Amino acid sequence: MEKETIRINKFLSQYGICSRREADRMAEEGRICINGQRAEKGSMVEPEDVVTVDGRLVERKQKEIILAFHKPAGVVCTSSKKEADNIIDYLKFPERIYPVGRLDKDSTGLILLTNNGQLMEDILRGRNGHEKEYIVTLDRPMKPEIYAAMEQGVPILDTMTKPCRISHRQGTQFHITLTQGLNRQIRRMCEYFGYRVRTLKRIRVMNIMLGDLPEGKWRYLTEGEITRLKQECRKRNLEGDRNGAAGS
Repeated sequence: MEKETIRINKFLSQYGICSRREADRMAEEGRICINGQRAEKGSMVEPEDVVTVDGRLVERKQKEIILAFHKPAGVVCTSSKKEADNIIDYLKFPERIYPVGRLDKDSTGLILLTNNGQLMEDILRGRNGHEKEYIVTLDRPMKPEIYAAMEQGVPILDTMTKPCRISHRQGTQFHITLTQGLNRQIRRMCEYFGYRVRTLKRIRVMNIMLGDLPEGKWRYLTEGEITRLKQECRKRNLEGDRNGAAGS
């Protein structure tokens, strides 16, 4: 029987060490070793291999952790220690976890953190079109025709944003649901039409709601939330694979 082997980037992703892209970068920097030998980008791992990252042993058995965190303004969604206001130091969680995506420094609201690298990639994969909902407060009320134009797509960052959904329009505030995550997307969309975002708060990622979780606090996801989250990821992955095959 042949031994089951796996690429080093997938191995580290599965055990919640980092994303596959980050693993490739770490391999290029010489930070990963397999059986004491420096790993290359694309190196394969066998079941009995000993893998270390920055000299620390990668434990193959690991309890899955998925947190919902209400990020305050000023916290930066990065695990890099070079950033003084990074989210990992803010939480001081006792085990290694990573933020799933980002909220810009000035924004608040829901962000997920996990040690499950594969789940992180499934949620972030752009083609899957997972929904994220935000509450936006502007410097002045937006005209109805602008809402309609925004929902159709806005030219920013040399591309056209995907159609979105706007609801709960009241005064200077509205809800917007996106299926993509361009850099400072909502702020840029509003600026395109001459409006300035005063506050931006994310209240939902897929089926996970911020609810009444206090700012600066976190909670574990429930078993029901995790089950539904993974079901949605699997469904979207299958749809994406089918669409990709149809377009090839």
